[in-house]
Amino acid sequence: MPARSTHLRTPPFVDALPSPIWFRADELPADTAYPRHRHAWGEFVYAYSGLMELKLSDAHFLAPPQCGVWLPPLVEHIGLNRDAASHCSLYVSAPLCAQLPANACALSVSPLVRALLEHLRLHPHPRDEPPAAADARLLQVLVDQLARAPRAGSYLPGSDDPVLAPLLRALDAQPGDHRSLADWAQALHSTERTLLRRCRRELGMPFSEWRQRLRVVKALPRLQAGEKVETVALELGYAGASAFITMFRRLTGVTPDEFRRGATPK
Repeated sequence: MPARSTHLRTPPFVDALPSPIWFRADELPADTAYPRHRHAWGEFVYAYSGLMELKLSDAHFLAPPQCGVWLPPLVEHIGLNRDAASHCSLYVSAPLCAQLPANACALSVSPLVRALLEHLRLHPHPRDEPPAAADARLLQVLVDQLARAPRAGSYLPGSDDPVLAPLLRALDAQPGDHRSLADWAQALHSTERTLLRRCRRELGMPFSEWRQRLRVVKALPRLQAGEKVETVALELGYAGASAFITMFRRLTGVTPDEFRRGATPK
């Protein structure tokens, strides 16, 4: 099959923001990319639907429904989405970033933050006008809430470790592969203990947690496309829908059907 074309987007601002805090929402077709760039202000990226990816020189971040990605000023990055996505960016001028994390990270999105982001999407302000006083106050509340948000590191961290990287690449290509870590150790001419240690060191989580997060990430666009839950579950390596639904709800706070309806995590 021929490779799918990529839709290139230009970052909306180059030299300055229209106001100290600015909100922008956008609908992106599949395979859209923002080329490598950086800017003098911070940016919080959140996906209402679909999955946004942010690639940095030393990290790869994903924004699933319960997280957004914070990028401090001057952090070089590439933005992309493999499937259609609805997303937003909250831009924060450098002087207002002091209370926000100094390093790029995923931030957990609370119901209040999600409600604020949804309100701003439904009530956009014109690009050529500064926000009204009430909107400016709302934007500041959003920044304050993000400053208090729990940090989630990278939702699905990667690794260039020569032993671990082949395993992660193989699962990314075949997320339904249900081989145990002991099986993978044998296939990679390593030991289970070595892989366990490297998962903890490189990923910050057990292998089983990383694989479940991967399956959530792979499931999101398929669920949004209307595929049956059982079909998605079987192709991701589950014996049936029940175990998949339990895992999905544990990691996202909603069931697959609730996610499709746009429900917020409980």
